[in-house]
Amino acid sequence: MKGQIPVQDEPIPAETDGQGVGGSEGRKASEPPRYLAVARIRRPWGVRGFVKIDVWTDFPERFRRPGRFFVGEDYRPIWLEHGRIFKGQWLLKFAGYDTPESSGELRNQILYIRVEDAAPLGEDEYYIHEIIGLEVWTDAGERLGRVTEVIETGANDVYVVDWQGKPLLLPAISQVILSIDRQARRMVVHLMEGLVP
Repeated sequence: MKGQIPVQDEPIPAETDGQGVGGSEGRKASEPPRYLAVARIRRPWGVRGFVKIDVWTDFPERFRRPGRFFVGEDYRPIWLEHGRIFKGQWLLKFAGYDTPESSGELRNQILYIRVEDAAPLGEDEYYIHEIIGLEVWTDAGERLGRVTEVIETGANDVYVVDWQGKPLLLPAISQVILSIDRQARRMVVHLMEGLVP
């Protein structure tokens, strides 16, 4: 799954177009996101106002072309003039930030895009914000609950379902997750032996 972590009106997540804030940190259910975090601005670089970033997106090519982004907890609009890779590190130049001192004001700020500007995904790919809140049903027709969180692990994501007031952990693997219907907001799963406590 390509993760665009939700950034509801919350400056957590993002587009992991999301990897968002971190590896195993879970993404909780919330209002539908309006923004997706795509990077964290680290610090100024050079004398012309460039900044180094930590990329949180599966689609870093978006930094190669000029465009509108949003920065900070108040989602201030900011215009990207230029982006490039230097020694394996993305460097960005924003309009109006022409010195190390001015670009220093962006230090440690989160960089966002609007949800509607997220890169399109393939047929069986989903952003994290699309998974959270789905109704979960078994292949036998039993309703289990809703996905409340996505935990990103090294091997595969794990979907946390609120099941009878307790968390039910479902690995995001094809043997367990049989189908996801974005329109119906529904997920069908096969409960393999050992998944239900």
